[in-house]
Amino acid sequence: MQKNKPVPLFKVFMPKSVWPPVKKTLFSGYIGQGPKVAEFEKALGKFIGNPLVLTVGTGTAGLQLALRLAGVNQNNEVITTSMTCTATNWPILAAGANPIWADINPETGNIDPASVARLITRKTRAILAVDWAGYPCDYQALKKIARTPEGKKIQIIEDAAHAFGATYKNKKIGQVADFTVFSFGAIKHLTTIEGGAVFVKSKKIYQRGKLLRWYGLDRETPQKDFRCHQDIKDWGYKFNLHDIAATIGLEQLKYVKDNLKIHRSNARFYRQQLKGLKGITLLKEKKDRLSAYWLFTIKVKKLNQFMKYLKDRGIDVSQVHARNDKHSCVRQFKRPLPQLEKFIKEMVSIPVGWWVTKEQREYIVKTIKKFCQA
Repeated sequence: MQKNKPVPLFKVFMPKSVWPPVKKTLFSGYIGQGPKVAEFEKALGKFIGNPLVLTVGTGTAGLQLALRLAGVNQNNEVITTSMTCTATNWPILAAGANPIWADINPETGNIDPASVARLITRKTRAILAVDWAGYPCDYQALKKIARTPEGKKIQIIEDAAHAFGATYKNKKIGQVADFTVFSFGAIKHLTTIEGGAVFVKSKKIYQRGKLLRWYGLDRETPQKDFRCHQDIKDWGYKFNLHDIAATIGLEQLKYVKDNLKIHRSNARFYRQQLKGLKGITLLKEKKDRLSAYWLFTIKVKKLNQFMKYLKDRGIDVSQVHARNDKHSCVRQFKRPLPQLEKFIKEMVSIPVGWWVTKEQREYIVKTIKKFCQA
């Protein structure tokens, strides 16, 4: 049965109910950034519990915008993690800044605060943390590090591409860091096909962000002749979301809570069933945070054999992301990352999403147990 119906690691969620509102928007005569974007931002703000939200065309654009708003520019340093998608770190290069690789906590895959603390210099402008697999980083520790003895406040930027709906100390992600960036790419918890959002904590920064995502132009004050007379004082980008994507996002929001419940139910099942298996190590979790489980990552001693064994039996598995510091374009920033070295040699993700049925998750566990007993 499984050979005929392989279990995918990712799947696009797109309900049929999305078509009527999309069709209405598509033929409304307004398909750029307009009323649907405003409606979507309001709905996102309500879901997250923070109204200061700036939707953008991609999560990558959101990170670049967040870096700019955080004051990162040429020759600054941004302490970051290599254990992520390159979309996290290439915006640092686009800003003209230097990525400084911190090591990770091999028990979670997240950036290690102790490593971050050792890397702080006068050039450090921001700390870029990634919530690996949807599990929030240790933001309490990072915030303490961000307050330097000299009274300098280093900005914390959270790449929450994996973590839509996650919580940290009873707060939804989007309320915690100075800047939180979500991705609404095709296979995320909530998709607008392409898109993203930046949540900020300052009304002043929010107002500036609205200008920067659209060339630096004020689109809200009544204007003459399509704003041709405006003087742009702070140049910006074309990073805005459009109304078609926002319409899809509004419909997606109706389903995301239920889908998150399935992700979490599958993860609980795995944690119960895989605990204590020889050759398998589960990532550590603390009770003060709740993962969104975009991925379910485990560590396996015989990684290559494990991946082949599951794939041969119709179960899609992958490491998903490779370490960023291996690429030639960042060779000059290379430094030892011993904890990441250990993590990358063992980590792999198994299917956990809303599409994984109870029968399929039982089959996945049964297959892993057979591998461990072989």
